[in-house]
Amino acid sequence: MTTRMLTTIGFDADDTLWQNEQFYRLTETHFTDLLSDYAEGKVVSERLLAAEKRNLQHYGFGIKGFTLSMIETAIEITEGNVPASVIAQILDTGRDLLSHPVETLPEVRETLAALADHYLLVLITKGDLFDQERKLAQSGLGDFFHAVEIVSDKTAVTYRRIFSKIGGGPERAMMVGNSLKSDIVPAIAAGSYGVFVPHELTWVLEHVEEPTEAPRFRKIERLGELRGVIDSLG
Repeated sequence: MTTRMLTTIGFDADDTLWQNEQFYRLTETHFTDLLSDYAEGKVVSERLLAAEKRNLQHYGFGIKGFTLSMIETAIEITEGNVPASVIAQILDTGRDLLSHPVETLPEVRETLAALADHYLLVLITKGDLFDQERKLAQSGLGDFFHAVEIVSDKTAVTYRRIFSKIGGGPERAMMVGNSLKSDIVPAIAAGSYGVFVPHELTWVLEHVEEPTEAPRFRKIERLGELRGVIDSLG
């Protein structure tokens, strides 16, 4: 396969192009403080994670589902006696997340600018529709992308559909992201290259083993190394 045969590059958004998980961590810390009279912080975090797992099938990924999971956890831990003032503060923290300024990660703009004239760039992200559209608009990166796909989940089927519609099919595509579970493993299963760019903070539900034996798996430490990976395919 030559570099020219690569037609399409998909990019994850949260914690690949801009900061995201750190704001969830700060919000969770505030949430555990709110419930400190009822349970230890570790217990609150464990119960919150369990609620998030249960609720993914109902609310999907994103801030709104996270906020509802916090409310549910507060009700459970207080055995239904959570003060209305605490519920109000939880709602406020959710709104704060939905309006947080976008912090673009290092080397993102330069990398996208270098690739946009040579490949079809596609933003492929999951989460709240309005929130992801807001962050893309505020990031100033929208003009680099030929298409934007905001999906409910990322599976091999998702990548086959997107890369068959945009570009020359999944075999001629690459997916770049910080989540092995969502960005890399399913993209490789679809027949694409998967380039893993680790972030120091990754949600525990996104952790899986690196597919080191997969021929199309690549790992880089920073996004600025991506052009080198692409060049090496030839």
